[in-house]
Amino acid sequence: MAANLIRAGFDLTVYNRTRAPVARLLSLGASSANSPAAVAGRSDLIITMVTDAVAMEQVALGPKGIIDGAREGMVVVDMSTISPGVTRKVAARLETRGVKMLDAPVSGGEQGAKEGTLTIMVGGPERAFESCLPVFRVLGKKVVRMGENGAGQLAKLANQILVASNMLGVCECLLFAKKAGLDLDKLIDSLSAGAASSWSLANLGPKAAHRDFAPGFKIALLQKDLRYVIETARASRVEIPATRLAHRLYAKLEAEGRGEEGTQALIDALERPGAS
Repeated sequence: MAANLIRAGFDLTVYNRTRAPVARLLSLGASSANSPAAVAGRSDLIITMVTDAVAMEQVALGPKGIIDGAREGMVVVDMSTISPGVTRKVAARLETRGVKMLDAPVSGGEQGAKEGTLTIMVGGPERAFESCLPVFRVLGKKVVRMGENGAGQLAKLANQILVASNMLGVCECLLFAKKAGLDLDKLIDSLSAGAASSWSLANLGPKAAHRDFAPGFKIALLQKDLRYVIETARASRVEIPATRLAHRLYAKLEAEGRGEEGTQALIDALERPGAS
């Protein structure tokens, strides 16, 4: 994503908690800084993308965090998938420094990030959203402001319900067809042209069928997102049985040390007796 912004002509100052990604971006023309605060000191717009809510609080509000280098009129765009509550907390703290924040999580996976075709779901002030549209349009093909701070994260959590449930359906379908003696490649080709088609079937179905578990999106990251989904659903008193089942099945794979595998590895957990 950062490389796409450089190619589009934006001047980037970059920081990462591990060094390898920074080295690649420096080779493309970016400058580096030694802390989030230092990035803030050189930037009008800051984009963060980290693993979870704890990391986002640290990068934004911790020692040498963004808030230490903040100045009035800056915009912070967090493209992580984190808790809506933490998003609102960080936004409120930054607001005390005159900084607007947008939560702008994405969907589309590694391929979408590389190709600049992500879907971006945004929460936050409308004026800040409009000012960031030139950046968003480099990174994604579908950009929608969902509402105020937290709305982007809520939309992403809704997205992850579909991701988990669709993957569950794809794997269940493939196991059913395999036991029935069908050719899975022919089946996927056929179903992908009809009402049962989905991104998961077309893109991850063949990998699941052939037990290719190289990650496009890792189990550990989806599980992190599903924990936020379950937490939010509990607070809202919403029943999400399919999501909870997927979460339990993925937990079995995580317990075996398989959190770095792709989400299509769900087929292994589902295949076992008593999987539900």
